Amino acid sequence: MDENLSLGRMQITDDLSQLLAVLPESIRLKLAGHPQLSVLIEVVMDLGRFPEARFAEGAEYLSDVPVTRADLQHCVDRIGSFSGDNRAGIERTLHRISCIRNRTDEIIGLTCRVGRAVYGTINMIRDLVETGKSILMLGRPGVGKTTALREIARVLADELGKRVVIIDTSNEIAGDGDIPHSAIGRARRMQVARPELQHQVMIEAVENHMPEVIVIDEIGTELEALAARTIAERGVQLVGTAHGNRLENLLKNPTLSDLIGGIQAVTLGDEEARRRASQKTVLERKAPPTFEIAVEMHERHRWVVHDSVSEMVDTLLRGRQPTTQIRTVNEAGQVSIVRELPEIAKNGLMPAPNMSQSNGGWRSSGRMAPMPATLATNASQATLEADLGFAQLLDQNWDSDEASYASGTSVGANGEELPLHVYPYGIGRDELDQVIEVLNLPVVLTKDIGSADAVLALRTHIKNHSKLRQISKVRQVPIYSVKSGTIPQITRTLRRMLHMDDPGIPEADDLRLFAQNGSDDEIEALEEARLAVEQIVVPKGQPVELLPRSNAVRKMQHELVEHYHLKSASFGDEPNRRLRIFPA
Repeated sequence: MDENLSLGRMQITDDLSQLLAVLPESIRLKLAGHPQLSVLIEVVMDLGRFPEARFAEGAEYLSDVPVTRADLQHCVDRIGSFSGDNRAGIERTLHRISCIRNRTDEIIGLTCRVGRAVYGTINMIRDLVETGKSILMLGRPGVGKTTALREIARVLADELGKRVVIIDTSNEIAGDGDIPHSAIGRARRMQVARPELQHQVMIEAVENHMPEVIVIDEIGTELEALAARTIAERGVQLVGTAHGNRLENLLKNPTLSDLIGGIQAVTLGDEEARRRASQKTVLERKAPPTFEIAVEMHERHRWVVHDSVSEMVDTLLRGRQPTTQIRTVNEAGQVSIVRELPEIAKNGLMPAPNMSQSNGGWRSSGRMAPMPATLATNASQATLEADLGFAQLLDQNWDSDEASYASGTSVGANGEELPLHVYPYGIGRDELDQVIEVLNLPVVLTKDIGSADAVLALRTHIKNHSKLRQISKVRQVPIYSVKSGTIPQITRTLRRMLHMDDPGIPEADDLRLFAQNGSDDEIEALEEARLAVEQIVVPKGQPVELLPRSNAVRKMQHELVEHYHLKSASFGDEPNRRLRIFPA
């Protein structure tokens, strides 16, 4: 076994002969020579019905004679007693026998499930197990959660040398009887008298036995979820399972949502709701998740890994589709890790996520062209030439203020105005909001680069930011820069991104762009600077000195002068310090 495990291959131990020994003779003989015995999942025996064997590829009847009470009693006499959850087992094996009772508490049906110890089943996530972070395994019944849990416990105890305690509520992890199955290695097992006491045994394990790792199967109640959080807050690594195909299932489950942080309704202020382009009441994560890593077991050899549950939950609550990490393993034991981006639109671009809230965007409408088609990067045909082309395009955008920022018109298929989703980096939000509000630009600021049509960044901040360049390359989002974060620079850039005319002088209403609170004194000072430029500095080529103003007002005048591509400077001493405007 050790040699095969070193090669990444799985080894299976099933003790199948001991399960067959408890079945009635007619059923046992039929199964013993069955060609699919190695993939037998369970044997079902219901009173008055034909006995049935369920295999990986289907099910078939084992006899044309219905099951009798004597057949059921034959099995019951050869297995251990049933516990409070109507489960029993065969000592020193992993097999599980569950019973169905009638209203008078008589057994009228049995499900004899095969338990297998699969060594090497966690090769796909071994790197995550070794991090010491808490891991939650999700999946439908029968997909192999308990098998993986058993192997994780063995690896942590035997190969990583940790103190591992298994909370074995139904004796399914370590088998029936007082002596645990060898499949758990050096890990210790604590049995639970009644299923409803599982949360108490979880706390007892931490308080009495100094574990470094607690392994729990089937967390299903609010008390167990609370106990899991208590254990995690004490610095103990948790490895557990819960029923549910995907992380989204737990978000919608009020009983178990605390395992991934829980959710709560939050009321946003008007400004924050407008900035997010969302409703005022939104859902947000309530607390740090109990489990830092989640693994969705869709199939036995295909798992989806969320290596940061907190980020994943935040993304889902915002209505976005996250990037998923898919891990598969082949027959040779070779693990493949692939990251899949969210669903791609027909035009090959990323759809905007909150369509119902933001009414769509340029990228979602297919009108945003972040780069020429000849430079578009295809994930399956990524070449060095394409990478260089993209880098050159970014450099051209950074060095040019006259670039073409978007293609197409600014109306959608039904005549509606579609906003441009912009991800700002290194630029003040107040200045951006002021420009967008005053000029009534169809622009929505977003914190998620995946939903952005373009990145607007300060040139000095972006040139050496390799991570942002890489993200932009992967998501096909163009980066455009401004020399400085002043209102004139931002205004000029946004207008060109929207294919709007950039007039040589601002309209009278545009003077509010340069004012802080729009008071009469500020507008008067800005109007003075505007008239001086338009009537003296530009037509006559003469410098002009303005009236003395406060420092804050002079700063607004400086920005207005810069909008005309002119230079200005302050002269004099307070309170008579004033602005002087120079011709080009």
